[in-house]
Amino acid sequence: MEKAIGTFGACRVLGKSRSTLHRQRNPKPPADPAERKEFRHPAELTRAEKEHVLAVLDSPRFADKAVAQVYTILLDEGTYLCSQATMHRLLRERGTSGERRAQATHPARKKPELLAAGPDQVWSWDITKLKGPARGIWYLLYVILDIYSRKVIHWEIWPTETGTLAKEFIQNAIAANGGVIPRAVHADRGTSMTSNTTALNFRDVCLLSGDSTGRSLSCMRPLRYASAAAGRLSGRRSGRAGPGGLAGRGPG
Repeated sequence: MEKAIGTFGACRVLGKSRSTLHRQRNPKPPADPAERKEFRHPAELTRAEKEHVLAVLDSPRFADKAVAQVYTILLDEGTYLCSQATMHRLLRERGTSGERRAQATHPARKKPELLAAGPDQVWSWDITKLKGPARGIWYLLYVILDIYSRKVIHWEIWPTETGTLAKEFIQNAIAANGGVIPRAVHADRGTSMTSNTTALNFRDVCLLSGDSTGRSLSCMRPLRYASAAAGRLSGRRSGRAGPGGLAGRGPG
């Protein structure tokens, strides 16, 4: 087309600028890169000064201190080596720009486990709610059992939950077991289980440990919604009645 109608006509037909065509056909030769002189700041530290700054930072006096602390202490003593940014840059260039302060190390925490190889070694107790005779009325069932034999050592029913009742409940359980004291008593992290009244009275008797799993007393869960249990509770009366409801206790 260019030979037939010329360059101008071909550019008009194709809609292309002649200057663009000219630059594409006659590219400018690449310019030689100018040599860049290495620039050094007049206040740049010499190699000896850099080594001296790093030696001060690594000294036993400042080895576990942050850069800001080292900078401030030296200024208080009338010594100026360089700026904090320069200290950080020197440490970063050497690959030691991490945490310099002493870090506390703690051994891995092991979850406490209770193992029962026979009866009367580990007990587990819990408190669960039972339906009462009317809506909004609940009773609290205290149950303690031996996790090896699954025997119910003792149970009591009260209308409330306090540390004093928990202490008396464990005392009654030991008495119901013939005075035999287990090696450990397991419970969850309920308020009665962790109260000072309970913990201080039995710290010399047995180990009170707790978590929030509640697996050993999972058998109590169906009682919470059993309507038959509520019917029995509505007609039960005991000599130890608490305020606002009944209270009972069962033998071991």
